[in-house]
Amino acid sequence: MSSVNLSAWVQTCSMFMQAGRSRSRSPPFQTLRPLKNIPISSISPERRRRPISAHSSFSVTAVLTKEDTVREEEESEESRPNFSLKSHMVQKANSVNQALDAAVSMKDPRKIHEAMRYSLLAGGKRVRPMLCIAACELVGGTEAIAMPAACAVEMIHTMSLIHDDLPCMDNDDLRRGKPTNHKVFGEDVAVLAGDALLAFAFEHIVVSTAGVPPARVVRAVGELARSIGTEGLVAGQVVDICSEGLSEVDLEHLEFIHQHKTAALLEGAVVLGAILGGGSNEEVEKLRKFARYIGLLFQVVDDILDVTKSSQELGKTAGKDLVADKVTYPKLLGIEKSREFAEKLNKDAQNQLAGFDPEKAAPLIALANYIAHRQN
Repeated sequence: MSSVNLSAWVQTCSMFMQAGRSRSRSPPFQTLRPLKNIPISSISPERRRRPISAHSSFSVTAVLTKEDTVREEEESEESRPNFSLKSHMVQKANSVNQALDAAVSMKDPRKIHEAMRYSLLAGGKRVRPMLCIAACELVGGTEAIAMPAACAVEMIHTMSLIHDDLPCMDNDDLRRGKPTNHKVFGEDVAVLAGDALLAFAFEHIVVSTAGVPPARVVRAVGELARSIGTEGLVAGQVVDICSEGLSEVDLEHLEFIHQHKTAALLEGAVVLGAILGGGSNEEVEKLRKFARYIGLLFQVVDDILDVTKSSQELGKTAGKDLVADKVTYPKLLGIEKSREFAEKLNKDAQNQLAGFDPEKAAPLIALANYIAHRQN
């Protein structure tokens, strides 16, 4: 089932398993196929770290200190003196926010559009739209070509957050530092706001994408649909729900959840940009692999932040996976091994960009580093 052989990597570290512990039973979802048949190299530790006991998963206060992040960002800037990640993110986020504001305007029925805009324009890092635009520009496209797709991905991401926060799902009260959509508008309107954003995302990419051959747009729409359906986000979400309460969940099972629930839409964002920008099949597949790595990287870091940061720092409820007794990478690997795994994923992701113009690839490299070292 799995395209990342995490189990082989972890089993090289005897401290991971308790003495005499039997092999985890196979999860009931083993027959589900991976999202894409793209192998990711097995992970092996590059250097020894101190042993981790089975009970030390949550003993480290942070995956990266603020000083670590600043230092690594400075080193990254020095290696690419003509590229500033900070200014790039500010400029792209502003462009995306303006495009989202224009796309989903206030009109009748006002209640539903108010609810849609409340969550869509609530802030956020806009990483997915940035990845879409950067991939498009890397293969020769422009921001204008990618923007409708970038907005569509963000609309779908927002839909997933609205639905995720509902009482029947994660039952969360805080998102991006604000009350969740259903807390403000009620559960009924929140469900409909998510539905409306999902439907409009596809309308927007078809109607608003200009200067691109229709065949590319159709291909992009198909890719986006797959990334969020039963081969993507929905698959990960339902397996995650069905995994609650299981006494043992192994790494392959956890990886399946997050490759679909989290990584699939990140992959879709990058691949959409590459397709619409006119990338060759080889370029699209290289960028797909890049996206697969950073998608899983995003979730590994998210799991670490959930147990090392406060709700105020994250802008959402911290520690909820621990309270719900969900299986996470820190719970299975420990903080240090999770951090090591994240470093390996980042390195492997950036290796996929070899052969591209370094200057054009700089935004994707910087965004990968940002995902790896983010603090919220």
